[in-house]
Amino acid sequence: MPVTVEFIIDRLGGAEAAANLTGVGTEAVRKWRQARAIPARHWPAVIAATGLSLADLAGAPVLNAAAFSRAAAPSSQRPPMSEPAATPPQTGADAIPPGATAALVLADGSVLWGRGFGAHTGATPRVGEVCFNTAMTGYQETLTDPSYAGQIITFTFPHIGNVGTNPEDIEAVNIAARGLVVKQDITEPANWRAHQSLHAWLVQHGVAGIAGVDTRALTLRIRDGGAPSGVLAFPADGVFDLAALRAAAAAWPGLEGMDLAAEVTCRQSYEWTETRWSWPAGSGRQEAPRHHVVAVDYGAKRNILRCLASAGCRVTVVPADASAEDILRHKPDGVFLSNGPGDPAATGRYAVPAIQGVLASGTPVFGICLGHQLLALALGARTFKMARGHRGANQPVKDLATGKVEITSQNHGFAVDPESLPAGVSVSHVSLFDGSNEGILCADRPAFSVQYHPEASPGPSDSHYLFARFTALMERGRGA
Repeated sequence: MPVTVEFIIDRLGGAEAAANLTGVGTEAVRKWRQARAIPARHWPAVIAATGLSLADLAGAPVLNAAAFSRAAAPSSQRPPMSEPAATPPQTGADAIPPGATAALVLADGSVLWGRGFGAHTGATPRVGEVCFNTAMTGYQETLTDPSYAGQIITFTFPHIGNVGTNPEDIEAVNIAARGLVVKQDITEPANWRAHQSLHAWLVQHGVAGIAGVDTRALTLRIRDGGAPSGVLAFPADGVFDLAALRAAAAAWPGLEGMDLAAEVTCRQSYEWTETRWSWPAGSGRQEAPRHHVVAVDYGAKRNILRCLASAGCRVTVVPADASAEDILRHKPDGVFLSNGPGDPAATGRYAVPAIQGVLASGTPVFGICLGHQLLALALGARTFKMARGHRGANQPVKDLATGKVEITSQNHGFAVDPESLPAGVSVSHVSLFDGSNEGILCADRPAFSVQYHPEASPGPSDSHYLFARFTALMERGRGA
């Protein structure tokens, strides 16, 4: 009697048990049942859990009963789950599965096969830190957020592409991320604001994506083991040099020590007057500003600048390496320190002296994300690389002054060490996920910052009050 995929799942104890034993997730097991086949990318996990061989699985969905008898052996006779299957020749685990046109290769040698979309990768595919984002909306905003420079984004929400793309919902002119990973094939746009499909937009910007990956399993892997280095390959000729890809992923040093703000900052100063988007008119213009803010661009999102303009500010944007003299010669009422990518300690080599000069002038300062970390460094605190980081639009944060909890949008892999804060600087906000620092407040000078994104394009909007807090500081500064 032939042995089916359903029979294997039942003998492993059902879908939940099969997911736990193989580590691929319940959604993947559901797909096995639906397709009546086990994808080749899951073969190593099934082999480790059952003791089957690649030859046994090659005939899926129907497996011979003699082969399956080995899987029914007592657990003591099976290889331990943590023991990886031996790497077979090109005809085995490294063989390209039917229909696969792209691969995500991780630093530990793992290969996740899928279907490529967007732009083909060239001779040297881009290496990055593989992270995940839990937001259910805003994939275009996420991809253009400069804070994602150096990262390959795994979207946990399955429906990516249905909104399409448009020229209004970008946070920077170029895509900052080095690639994207999704579960389902991207869909054609079904939104009245769409100008292009996601695929066409990615081709235009030279960025590749991979679909068909078990994103739940990958997300759990990142959550439990930290963000790995990886290479996304989508070759036009369909040829994969897996040895070279594995070597490139393993050799990449990671984001620690990298100054990526220098790569995404503006090259010269400019003025910003566009306000936040609102129905039905879209974005407007700030024509009667009450304050003048200099925004230091470490990788600034456009919606932050829009929020400043909507709060009554004329905004002058300056490059990340602007000195205190460069900033203060504009005679600002306040200075904003923007979000951005990379290691704050690396960017701090030139940013910290400039921030310290601004603080010494008594000018009000407001920082977000990387700007928060840089302000902390300028005040004498320390930052560190987080094991997993916070990325998504559902992060709960508590404001210690009011006791209120805000649902926030976040993207950061570094954090401020609250134990290193000097006298006169207090913690203002904390994460309710892990207790990490989410904000600081100075008692003896007009300066504060938050780790999360109060502008939160496309949402949530719980933290917009922080822009009013900044303008109130500037009002008090004028009164003095």
